[in-house]
Order: sequence, then structure tokens, then C-alpha cells
Amino acid sequence: MTINFKLLDTLRRGRSEHENHLIDGLVTGRVSRRDFLRFGSVLGLSLPYMGALTGAVGLNSAISGRALAQTPGGTIRVGQIVPAAAIEPVKLADGGGITVLSQVAETLVLSGKDLVARPLLAESWSPNKDGSVWTFKIRKGVKFHDGRELTAEDVVASINRIADPANGSNALSAMTGVLSKGGARKADDYTVEFHLDAPNGSFPYTMSTDNYNAVIVPHDYDGDFESKMIGTGPFKLESYTQKVGAAFVRNDNYWGGQVMPDRVEISFYDDYQPQVLALQGGEIDFIQQLPILQAVGILNDPNIDMMSTPSLAHQQVHMNTTADVFKDKRVRQAVALCLDRPAIVAGLMKGKAQIGNDSPFGHAYPYTDTSVPQRNKDVAKARELMAAAGMADGFEVTLTTEKYLEIPDYAVIIQNAVKEIGVRINLNIMDQGSYYADAVPGKSPWLDSDLGITDYGHRGVPNVYLSAPLKSDGTWNSARFKNKEYDSLVANFVAALDLDGQKAVAGKIQTLLLDETPLLFTYFYDFMSAGRRGATGIEVTAMSHLFLKDAKLG
Repeated sequence: MTINFKLLDTLRRGRSEHENHLIDGLVTGRVSRRDFLRFGSVLGLSLPYMGALTGAVGLNSAISGRALAQTPGGTIRVGQIVPAAAIEPVKLADGGGITVLSQVAETLVLSGKDLVARPLLAESWSPNKDGSVWTFKIRKGVKFHDGRELTAEDVVASINRIADPANGSNALSAMTGVLSKGGARKADDYTVEFHLDAPNGSFPYTMSTDNYNAVIVPHDYDGDFESKMIGTGPFKLESYTQKVGAAFVRNDNYWGGQVMPDRVEISFYDDYQPQVLALQGGEIDFIQQLPILQAVGILNDPNIDMMSTPSLAHQQVHMNTTADVFKDKRVRQAVALCLDRPAIVAGLMKGKAQIGNDSPFGHAYPYTDTSVPQRNKDVAKARELMAAAGMADGFEVTLTTEKYLEIPDYAVIIQNAVKEIGVRINLNIMDQGSYYADAVPGKSPWLDSDLGITDYGHRGVPNVYLSAPLKSDGTWNSARFKNKEYDSLVANFVAALDLDGQKAVAGKIQTLLLDETPLLFTYFYDFMSAGRRGATGIEVTAMSHLFLKDAKLG
């Protein structure tokens, strides 16, 4: 590799810290050419500018021969599961809805598959000394689909809206105890200050694609999103029909540069197998997500490319700690000891998952304490615990869950596994809309069941996993778990501004959760997608976002 340092220095001038960090990665070889092109487009760097940069490090021919030669055009046809509810930024809660929303609306920050936060509508951000106030610089020149310019006023209104408990936002799972209504404040037209409820070392992720409700819409948003879908994204709404599908056209004024497809057409399906058949039959070009069990038949299809995105997404099993059958933690431990985790990963997930250890700390997180002993199947120990808890003869309970991905099959595995300790499980598998319902206690089978399985999408940091389903005041605390020591440890973890501080607390949290066992984290699954062979530029997140700005069919 040859480097023209004089040209490189000229090209770096005036660039943000994040842009120059990416450029440094290209120069040192830490960032590949492919990743540089992908992340460069996210940062708003133009293709000519990236071509000049790669020329400075001896790689310009790769740009001029491929990316710059592309011309826009074509239609990308996508298949996905029917959204469980209305496409509405404040209350949206399901993967199908997130995929639709991601065509038209954007957050301030992108949470990358490498767990690194990168600029989107925000150019940069920085905390004060203790992480209690974060200042975000908003990208200039961004236009909403109705022609108005994005300003700090829109950001403040959007974030305070989802932070307001009166609006019942799904984002309260990420915002409660982090940012209250009024905490987002305009400093100037392109600067927003977030005054937090408590110090938070990972706050940019709360403003990222991890928190899918945190998309920025016009300040005067009236709640009728489905009819207009006004956002800042690369595509504009052409039509939307509930339960049927949606069509979008290219946004020629997109801030992030040239949008390649002319159109995106999304078709909704009630199940996965029809999507697989539609892909094989040439009726669609891409399947947003499908269970690995449904993908087995096309893994070796020469006309289809499988995309496997490692993630921290998981199927979380809750046990209501206030229910008579689960009050004693020894019973909860016994249930956990019935599961053969390696066999579940190998069989149910066909190896496309990582083994979990009954806490949100998957191996991908850099602060996870890997010295904490892994929980393994031990039926003899489970029987001892049941007897000690006065449950030697077992009990009967209903497992309520959603018809989504591999969850129904996972429910059967659990049902069969606990028979060895006398536990008799009745299955109640519901459609997603009915399972989540209003997503508040008293009005949701998800939050009101004694035993359930719920899909949790990927997050770049575990804060939501640690807080919403497990803290005493957690908005998604279906396990009814209340533990003051745990609450204090999570507060310390969230407040830590450095990796060492997070590592010091993570192991204590992992050990406590292994002992209490309010939830089971059996595996963290890969996010599986499928597309026509030769299609390029399609990017997914394990949170169900689908980015098609650079998509081209082969």
C-alpha cells in the first residue's frame, strides 16, 4: 500500500472526529475498503470524496471501477412478517414495523453490528465530566420529506415526546430513569443538550437505532404517521395498506448522497414459508428475517445468498417471581438446570447462536465477565432443588408466548425438558398483536403471564436488557423481580464512563442473576436474512432495520 500523506492531510481538514477516526482506520488497515465505503456513506461522505481518500492510500481503482460506476435504478422487493400494530414512531414495538419505519425515518445515531455507535442525524456528541449532560451536534442541511429543514427543535420535540409517560411510548423501556420529559433542550438551531436523570456512560445508544422509537420527526407531528410517514430517510412513502404492504420511492433530496433504487416494495406475509417460496420463485428479492429452521431448505440454494448477522438478540424466558410456583428461587434454578444449552444451539438454532448464561451479558460484550461459571444441564441437582423447595411432585403452569421465529419450537423444548422434574407446562401460543396487546401490566399477556417467552432485539449495550425487564421499576418487568442490590449494581454499571468501571460491576450482576434466576437467557441468536444471489448494498441490523439506500440487484 502506498500513502500520499500530503493529499491525505488536505482531505482530512474540516472533518469531524468520527470521520477522521474512520479515515485513520482505512490508513492503518483496521477498516477494510468495504467497511470504509459502507460506513463512509452512513457518515454522509460522498463517493467522489471517498474515491479521493482511497486514492491517497493506493486503492482508488477499486472505487472508480465499482462504486462510482454504479447508476441508480430498479425496484427492490422485500418480504416480511405483517407488522403487529400501526406504524407509529411513539408506540412501535415489533420487528415488522421497524423494517417499514427504517425506510423513511432515522435516529441521531447508528448502532453498528460491531457494537460501535456512529453518527447519523447527529454529527457528533460529547458528555460533561460525569456523563449527566450530553451535547449533540445536529447535521446541517438535512431535509424532511415535506421540504422543511431538520433543526434542534425537531429533535427536542421528538425525544421529549417519547420520554413523556403520558404518551405510553414503547421507548420508556430505554428512557425510564435515563431521560425524562423536558430533559432534551435546544442550545441553538443545531445543538441539543440532554440533561439526564442520572449519569450514563452509554447514552448515545439511547439515541441510536437500538432505541427504534427515537426516530426524528417534525416538531409538529400530529400522530397520524401511517398516512404520510414524514421523516428524513432515503425513501418517501408512496402507499401503505395495513396487512398487505407498502411502496416507497427514492428521496432525491436525501442528505446521505445518492439513493440507488428507484423504488422499494414491501409485501407482508403471515408466515415464513410463503416468503421462502416467493424468494425462490422470483416474486421478491429479499427476506428481512426468517428463523433458521425455515432457512435450512435454502442454505445451499445456488440462487440465494444467506446473510447471518451475529447479535445479542434473544428469546427471553420470564418466571413471575410473585407467583406461587415461582416464588422460591430454587424452583427457578431447577427449571434453568433442565435445559441443555449446547443441544438447543446445535439443534434448534443449527449453530447460528451463542450459548447464554441467564444474564444479558453475552460473550460479544467487552465487559462480560467470562470467569463466571457457565450454567449447564443437571437434572439431579434440579430434582434436589425442587424437593428442598417443597415441590418434589412438580406443578402445572401455562407458558404464554408469541408465534414468532423459532419461539413456538423453543416452547416445546422447554415443555419437554421440565417434565424430568415433574413440571407440566400447557402452551398458549398467540399471534404477536394479541401477545403484546397494550404492552402495559394488566393489559398484556406478555407482562401478565406467570411463564412466558419474549423476543428481545439486539442492542449495542445491555442497558435496556438490564433495566426494563429486571429493575424494580422496569417497564417490562414481567418477572416481577425486585432486588435493591441488583438495582444499585445496574445504576453503577450504567453510570460508568469507561470499560474498566463497567467490567468491575458486570461480574457481580451476572453472579446475582444466576442465583436469583428471574429470567432465562439460554442463547443469543444470529439475525438471519436471505436475498437473491448477486444483490449488493443491502444492510440489516439485528434490531430489524433494513437499509436499502445502496441496494442493487445483480
